[in-house]
Amino acid sequence: MDLPNLLIQLLNSVQYGLLLFMLAAGLTLIFGIMGVVNLAHGSFYMLGAYLAWWLSSTIGSLVLAILLGTVLSVIFGLVLERVLFRHFYQRDHLDQVLLTFGLIYMFEEMRSILWGDDVHGVAIPALLSASIPLTDNLSYPVYRLFMSGVCIVLALGLYLLISKTRLGMKIRAGAFNRDMTESLGVNIKLIHAVVFALGVGLATIAGMIASPISSVYPNMGSQVLIMCFVVVVIGGIGSVRGALIAALLVGLVDTFGKVLLPQVAGMLVYMLMAAVLLWKPEGLFKQ
Repeated sequence: MDLPNLLIQLLNSVQYGLLLFMLAAGLTLIFGIMGVVNLAHGSFYMLGAYLAWWLSSTIGSLVLAILLGTVLSVIFGLVLERVLFRHFYQRDHLDQVLLTFGLIYMFEEMRSILWGDDVHGVAIPALLSASIPLTDNLSYPVYRLFMSGVCIVLALGLYLLISKTRLGMKIRAGAFNRDMTESLGVNIKLIHAVVFALGVGLATIAGMIASPISSVYPNMGSQVLIMCFVVVVIGGIGSVRGALIAALLVGLVDTFGKVLLPQVAGMLVYMLMAAVLLWKPEGLFKQ
């Protein structure tokens, strides 16, 4: 593999890893802090993709569609947490699995009613439709660099939120000991609502920014959900830092595996997970 091709595959792996982090960060926060096994997390990714297609078709701007879709997704997350998930925090994980598994079918049926079952494409904005030439016949799309940039900005913002703010301190305290945090006067229900809405928002943004390169189609959330769980398990449940490192590792292994070892590419990510769990059963980083 020559240098330009190596650079392209490296950029693709980083972009894919950062996109996985956007999904896995919300999933690991919801599970690590709230103790909820959310199988419907991939549906929020699908929701974001369909919102990007619908809003950009209506408004005429993908950037405005992403901004408006983010606000709508956060509101949706707050409502969903208040109406359903709040009543399942103290329930068994089996009850949570049944609830979220049922939500997958509900979201798919709602998607079918609202937007149909056709495959849709989302146009890349004109300003981001160019490519950066690497050689005479190889180039790299600017939009993929834009995706990576958005993910990096949001990852940095998430780090600052959790590590450097009073809200982040309350989130970390609630994750460590919910009862003690509540006894100190922290509104743990509000913290849970914020965390859930944050997780929904991150997954939805991931779906919106990925829609121009992945298309928009039914059941697209189920394909990324398994990979998200792999990232969470490798990184350590509840660890945002672990989710970032694990997502980048999975992106590298998956991308280069498909190029260098296509016969076993589908196994490599799971082999990586098995190796990490044999070495550190709790994942790379503890909560």
